[in-house]
Amino acid sequence: MAQKKALPKLFGVLGYPAKHSLSPRMHNAAFKALKINARYRIFEVEPAKLRSFFASLGRRGIAGLNVTIPYKQTVFPYLTAATPEASMIGAINTIKVSSAGLRGYNTDGEGFLQHLTKDLGFDPRWKNIAVLGAGGASRSVCVYLCKAKPRRIAIFNRDRSKTIDLVHVLNMHNTGIEFIAADTVGHLRLEDADILVNTTSVGMNETDPSLVDARYLRRGMLVYDLVYSKKSTRLLEDARRKGCRTANGLGMLLYQGMAAFKIWTGRTPPKKIMAKAIGL
Repeated sequence: MAQKKALPKLFGVLGYPAKHSLSPRMHNAAFKALKINARYRIFEVEPAKLRSFFASLGRRGIAGLNVTIPYKQTVFPYLTAATPEASMIGAINTIKVSSAGLRGYNTDGEGFLQHLTKDLGFDPRWKNIAVLGAGGASRSVCVYLCKAKPRRIAIFNRDRSKTIDLVHVLNMHNTGIEFIAADTVGHLRLEDADILVNTTSVGMNETDPSLVDARYLRRGMLVYDLVYSKKSTRLLEDARRKGCRTANGLGMLLYQGMAAFKIWTGRTPPKKIMAKAIGL
């Protein structure tokens, strides 16, 4: 009798909406290259069905998840444990499912820092950094930037209470770094900033304006927009016209995905293959 072929392990991205995700291309290409019996799909789950989705993980045979908007904060109650960094960030973007339960990770900040230092050649040490946004993505980016010991991190968010909360958390865990809760974009001190990072979703739609008036952009500074849903945003277009270096979030997507792949499989991910799959 022929031996029954083992069912593939199932991985995927959890979000709502999530159809735009490039993660299936990236991870399925990696599984194929390494001959791993697994597949990766999109789990677009309505908020009202989130509890039943997590209750069904075992039945579905799901071994790992990426988590995107709007669930990065709301998945915590479903976890057995989370890494200290993910708990400090307050957001989860990767879940490993095992016999020990569900363990949450955050690889977003690691992905950002890896792309920044390895591919863009930018060393944040003793640099002045300006950040737009104070949500989950911003917290991930700022926590990992602090590891590189910059001189200053200035943060602006339209809801100032979130900015103040994030600055408070960063101050609790770091010394020797100046943190600024900016009242306006003008108070980000962009005149001597080495890098401006947009962590908000502004720019995902073609009609979105830039949050930064072009007069604040300075030749030679690096402008990094986490938005990657299209090749350019208004912010990046303005930055290029002003002679800035620019980067979008595709590199961060690649490196956070590589970190998640290693967590799930224990295997070193094929960077070139994963990068090609998402158009890098």
